[in-house]
Amino acid sequence: MRKRIWGWFAFDWASQPYNTLLLTFIFAPYVKELLGDGSAAQAAWGYGVGAAGLLIAVCAPVLGAIADRAGGRMRFIWVFSLLYFAGAWGLWWAVPGDFNLTLILMSFAIGLIGMEFATIFTNSMLPDLGSREEIGGISGTGWAWGYVGGVLALILMLTLFQASPETGKTMVGLSPILGLDPELREGTRAVGPFTAVWYAVFMIPFFLWVREPRRAGTLSNRQAIASALPELRQTLRHLPDTPSLFAYLGSSMFYRDALNGMYVFGGIYAAGVLKWEITDVGKFGILAAVTGAIFAWLGGKADDRFGPKPVIVTCVLTLTAIAIAVAFVSRQSVFGLPVAADSSLPDLTFYILGAGIGAAGGALQSASRTMMVRQARPGHMTEAFGLYALAGKATSFIAPLSIGVVTDLTGSQPLGITPLIALFLLGLFLLRWVKPEGERAETWTVSSSP
Repeated sequence: MRKRIWGWFAFDWASQPYNTLLLTFIFAPYVKELLGDGSAAQAAWGYGVGAAGLLIAVCAPVLGAIADRAGGRMRFIWVFSLLYFAGAWGLWWAVPGDFNLTLILMSFAIGLIGMEFATIFTNSMLPDLGSREEIGGISGTGWAWGYVGGVLALILMLTLFQASPETGKTMVGLSPILGLDPELREGTRAVGPFTAVWYAVFMIPFFLWVREPRRAGTLSNRQAIASALPELRQTLRHLPDTPSLFAYLGSSMFYRDALNGMYVFGGIYAAGVLKWEITDVGKFGILAAVTGAIFAWLGGKADDRFGPKPVIVTCVLTLTAIAIAVAFVSRQSVFGLPVAADSSLPDLTFYILGAGIGAAGGALQSASRTMMVRQARPGHMTEAFGLYALAGKATSFIAPLSIGVVTDLTGSQPLGITPLIALFLLGLFLLRWVKPEGERAETWTVSSSP
């Protein structure tokens, strides 16, 4: 069991660089650099990530229902791991002055889809790893290892690969390794192949050590596909019979989407508003990842002691305040107070806010997984995580698309991130109806017929 848990941790470690290096701190700011305009880059990134979210929303619940009935989650993880690898590697072709933005965004979306679907199936394994009293700590430790992996990958990128276009040197003054050409931004573009290879290497313990429990009553692939949609419709129809679960799915749907929006657009925002270079954004990412690792672990301990709901409420309140604060930080002023053009106060303030995002985000994601276990009906844990995936992905396009639209309409990056505030508040409001231990409703029975 211990090796199985460590194998499960390996997925968080292996997959985190897609979020840290590609979504937030290296490749997203590079897109802004390629396009030359912060608002245009934020809008294009919003549309690209939003389109991937729409596809995930359509496919996730159906695939989850099929896997729940046919078993064999590992084979799904293999398939989506291949998508992760191929999509990440394709980002190498984002050559300055000679790239197709549509194809690059499509490659990015393929890798993102692979990561998100693989995460759905690995998250559904959490209840099999420990008792009800232990899974909070297991979830928190998994998130912490993920952040540590992200930090290490980011440090390696900044010190060995990512070079400043002005100096041609990395953050520590070295030339990019492997003879990578700074003028062609090969050190930056290498983030795609680097992320792909990192995932392939560190998923080895997962595939060697993680084994699924044997389940009786699984269907053949054909039967599972035929029954998935009718049973999914029945499941969704009966959700209001369990108000606590229904409210939690709605709440997490909004606050997780807002948090993902913060992660996706943090680097682009800093590059466009504060005029940071990718190296500056990378330092910001290291700080946020370090606080994320520490507080994911501490949040897991608090989860075991107090339950996940107090952790979730505290984190959502913190992130709401940070989202409001970020909109009032620019190169010209901080919280309405004018600053000199050469002032470091905006940078320092944004670093502090980034540390808060990492800390609250790490604890929030860990506690959200264990809250799903508390809300699930006994004997229907995999189905519950399928619903959790549906809630998270069905609206995963709202934050990036709304940011893209508002930024496009206003031409302002600070105004463009205001939809995140509304999403956090909606999530917080719906938490009022979430019972810490769920309802354990035995009256909700789902027929297998249409």
